[in-house]
Amino acid sequence: MNSEQRHNKPLHADMMIKICGMREEENIAAVASLTPMLMGFIFHEASPRDASLLNPDAVKSLPPFVRPVAVFVDKDDEYISGVCDRYGIHIIQLHGAESPAQCRRLKSKGFTVFKAIGLENSQDLQNLAIYDGVVDMFLFDTKSSCHGGTGKKFDWQLLESYDLETSYLLSGGIDAGDINNIIKAMRPGMAGIDINSRFETSPGIKDISKLVNFILSLRKFNEHEPDTTPFWEKKI
Repeated sequence: MNSEQRHNKPLHADMMIKICGMREEENIAAVASLTPMLMGFIFHEASPRDASLLNPDAVKSLPPFVRPVAVFVDKDDEYISGVCDRYGIHIIQLHGAESPAQCRRLKSKGFTVFKAIGLENSQDLQNLAIYDGVVDMFLFDTKSSCHGGTGKKFDWQLLESYDLETSYLLSGGIDAGDINNIIKAMRPGMAGIDINSRFETSPGIKDISKLVNFILSLRKFNEHEPDTTPFWEKKI
């Protein structure tokens, strides 16, 4: 998608919603009923939302309109491929210091690759150029040593200067009271949002009533019926 196409696209059309940090089977099924486009499963032992012990059937039985995303932190290609094969996942999110070369290798294996980037200042944005055109999408989160899940926001105004071709998901501390802030943050290149810890009753357990109210409120701002096919699948 070139910059002209992005600027001509209605700002609130096709808002992707990714709900991340899932790990309990019943909660996964309940969240899937809310029809998020993307659902994230974290395979990182240090995370309180680690899904490494999750029954693969809980992921493989997701309805086709909910696409699972496997989240990794500095894992090698073999480990990533093994987990994704076991769980039937084709979209990966790399949340560590993975290189553009590794991203290219994983894409060559058929994966859709998201690269999570922690943002704190304008220099962090400038460092993105080496991944532009390499990964399928960025995820912008609050910069931290624990690789996300902080429940804290970064300064969204940093993204006013974003001018790369790669689309991104906005993440980091988004909560139920952020509807108006999200709408104000919408700009060309922003494909949607990633939500996690602010919608939990405990790590890995999402509050369904809170999610229902938030998602319904957010979807009121869509100018068109939501498109259930993400842009990377339309390239095929």
